[in-house]
Amino acid sequence: MKVLVIGNGGREHTLCWKLLQSKQIEQVVCVPGNGGTASRENCYNLSLAVDDFENISKYASNQSISLVVVGPEVPLAKGIADYLKSQGLMVFGPSKAGAQIEASKAWAKALMQEAGIPTAKAAVFTEAKAALSYVKAQGAPIVVKADGLAAGKGVTVAVTVEQAQAAIEAIFQGQFGSAGKFVVIEECLTGQEVSVLALTDGLTIRPLLPAQDHKRIGEGDTGENTGGMGAYAPAPIASPALMERIQKEVLEKAIAALKAKGIDYRGVLYAGLMITPLGEFKVLEFNCRFGDPETQAILPLLETPLEDLILACVQQRLGEMPPITWKQGSAVTVVVASGGYPGAYELGKVITGIEKAEALGATVFHAGTKIHASQIVTDGGRVLNVTGVGENFEQALAQAYAGIECIHFEGMYYRRDIGYRVSSEE
Repeated sequence: MKVLVIGNGGREHTLCWKLLQSKQIEQVVCVPGNGGTASRENCYNLSLAVDDFENISKYASNQSISLVVVGPEVPLAKGIADYLKSQGLMVFGPSKAGAQIEASKAWAKALMQEAGIPTAKAAVFTEAKAALSYVKAQGAPIVVKADGLAAGKGVTVAVTVEQAQAAIEAIFQGQFGSAGKFVVIEECLTGQEVSVLALTDGLTIRPLLPAQDHKRIGEGDTGENTGGMGAYAPAPIASPALMERIQKEVLEKAIAALKAKGIDYRGVLYAGLMITPLGEFKVLEFNCRFGDPETQAILPLLETPLEDLILACVQQRLGEMPPITWKQGSAVTVVVASGGYPGAYELGKVITGIEKAEALGATVFHAGTKIHASQIVTDGGRVLNVTGVGENFEQALAQAYAGIECIHFEGMYYRRDIGYRVSSEE
């Protein structure tokens, strides 16, 4: 098989890496890819934009591509799966209608309320004055969200009414462009977040290992939200009993609600949940694709061939598949970012030490990198994901941080406390 992977982040490098472990996969092409995908054997980059549907389709048809796997949410929300399927290609990823579950928080909230899925109390606003009145009536802390896609940065957990007011005004003044046509204001939930990524063929839905992501830039989960600074799997807080409840009360209800709307959803459905101190849960959001950086911690533990699961979803036969099998142990991934991220940062810094990190046993997934003059250089905010796998959480954590110690580029930043909740509970 030849597989085309759409995207250029750490998630896409991980997908390429996992697919190429299979004897069934002859070649993977990544559009547009990064320095890591360009450096792998039997993996090639194709310099097209992720929303250049016509040329992606032409290439896939001309090169006899067997399967297209879509990584990021933006091309899904723009309808890449619909377009490529109309051209006779097999695509893993939901339709534009299905991708609304991430592309519009208001749409997703309405779906959850209709389906009886536990979620935070919320209200949707189209102008600032009404939103501000609501916040003043509710008080703080309160959560303010831009409705549309904002690269993981459109959410403010406001601890004061003034903070909420500033967030509302920024959204309606265009900070997130068209993503800010609506504002969703939610009650502030407390507890621990967990990411449950599930594979579905539109009829059957099967969860992958639960993961926990650290979204904030600063240690102790402080500072601004980012796309994610590190993750680990499996997350101990999501016990087998809790996962059974999430399967019945969230995942199966969501797929049934989508089906009732006439949406044939085939791909990843990712539920971001808050687990309260009493062990109850509510859905914070749904995403329509693999998580980043959760994928970098989940896929290294997957034993079932990834392409078998993906094809079962695309061909609507997931219910016939045997249970998904996993390696024993844990995986931890730590994001190495450019100095200044998630604000302004510089590009083009030479990266050294990746081979040394991998010689120690870590796996380095590239995110914001490219090859320039035969060297790997920085090309984004989140630059690398350094992943460790071990028989237990401590071994995996130690391997990831030992790998990071080998790596250097000017201004590099990473959190030194990924997984601190697990460490503090033991």
